[in-house]
Amino acid sequence: MEWVHMRVFKHLTLEVMIRVVADVAIVNLAYMWALMLRLLWRMATRDHLSAQLEVTEALRIYGETFWLLTLIVLVVYSLSGFYSRSRFYRSRFKALVIVQAVSLAYILFGFTLYLSLARDSWMLYTPRSALFLGWALTLGMTTGVRWLATIWRWVLKRETPALRGNLQRDDRIQHVLVIGGAGYIGSVLCRELLQRGYSVRVLDALLYGQESLAEIVQHPRFQLVEGDSRDVSAVFRAMMDMDAVVHLGELVGDPACALDEKLTLEINLAATRMVAEAAQGCGVKRFVYASSCSVYGASDELLDERSVLKPVSLYARAKIGAEHTLLGLNGPDFHPVILRFATVFGLSPRPRFDLVINLLTAKAVCEGEIPIFGGDQWRPFVHVADVARAIVRCLEAPLPSVKARVFNVGGDEQNHTIAQVGDVIQRTISGAQILKYEDSPDPRNYHVSFARIRRELGFVPRYTVEDGIRQIATALQSEQIMEYQNKRYSNHKTLSDPGNLLSARSRHLPEFYAPTLPESGVESLPTASA
Repeated sequence: MEWVHMRVFKHLTLEVMIRVVADVAIVNLAYMWALMLRLLWRMATRDHLSAQLEVTEALRIYGETFWLLTLIVLVVYSLSGFYSRSRFYRSRFKALVIVQAVSLAYILFGFTLYLSLARDSWMLYTPRSALFLGWALTLGMTTGVRWLATIWRWVLKRETPALRGNLQRDDRIQHVLVIGGAGYIGSVLCRELLQRGYSVRVLDALLYGQESLAEIVQHPRFQLVEGDSRDVSAVFRAMMDMDAVVHLGELVGDPACALDEKLTLEINLAATRMVAEAAQGCGVKRFVYASSCSVYGASDELLDERSVLKPVSLYARAKIGAEHTLLGLNGPDFHPVILRFATVFGLSPRPRFDLVINLLTAKAVCEGEIPIFGGDQWRPFVHVADVARAIVRCLEAPLPSVKARVFNVGGDEQNHTIAQVGDVIQRTISGAQILKYEDSPDPRNYHVSFARIRRELGFVPRYTVEDGIRQIATALQSEQIMEYQNKRYSNHKTLSDPGNLLSARSRHLPEFYAPTLPESGVESLPTASA
């Protein structure tokens, strides 16, 4: 019995159920029409009073016999392969199978009615003329519907590839603008995009120099536009003819953003709004925004994209404000994607040593010490090359999969406490000693889930924390990188330079884009991002 149930439910798909419902409707409609046609004939040949009696009789006949015809038809159709698509039903003999099935169903129906009439008439007998008409109508309608369905499938088979090709051509991304492309993540992303065949344009104020782009600046598919993201003319000049924008051009890190609140809000919030509206006006298809897991602040729970946001820094508050702004612009002509990066580590053409893994590794290699402040606070980590891969994945994914979506970028297995990071560095770099300090100046503590990006985009990081530590250690030991304490390797130290800070402050947005954080609603995102 269990085997029979398995066989039945194996074929009980939505498509089969639709065909069953359609056949039931056809049979009952044909049967009813047959009775009505017989009634019209009798009305034309008899007096009006007799015709009224015939209407009552026809309704009684249908009401007492339609269920029997329906049952017989479904059994015969099923045994004939209508719903399992047997070999003969699929072949050139399909029309013959339909004729045989409809004929057999009506023969069995008539025979059953005859037997019921012989047994004290427990059921009204359908006149032979109605049976013949019902058979003819059922056969014609069943054959016609399947014939039309075959033609429709043939049309779709021929037209769908062309339609799909047009849609793919319309949605295909070839030209990508990377704002902040000379930075830590951007310089890696540009190389990844070029390697994949994209044309890349970079808009960057070059606050940290342009050495990170030296190897690719002469590439035939690469173009560098020096300009500030607050400069409307520079933004529109860089945005022309672009299919997608990746916005990495903000001040990054709590210490760097804390130097000047007004400057931070102007660059990280107001300029982001202006850039997004420029992209919308230029018809850019996708807008990928670099946010941060710092928006989660401090929490002892496992956090995902739906969790309440509890920022503990200006940097995180500005990120949340930018996320709200971008998702508020979502519409038919603008498709934002929000990526909340875990704490990034690893080697880049523009090295950074103000990131915890990179900094602790440098101290272990150069000074033999690994200073750990606190140690119990959780952080998610992700390699800079994996961040670039995640961005490309969002550019190449089907639009409905990423439009107005928020994704944490990282891997579940790379959630570590700071103390665990110190242990990994000590195991990787021989001779380094851990120095523990009780107090931690950084209140952030978050353990993040990356299930959504793995489930919906198939993204899994390739690099582990150990891989990044070895890369940094090799670069320092081979003297590929000298003086890791140089200010150019730190966002905070670079911006702390009076000349750089003055230069950054000298540029301003139009008054229309005056930067302000939202007064409320900072702790939650719009429904569209869930």
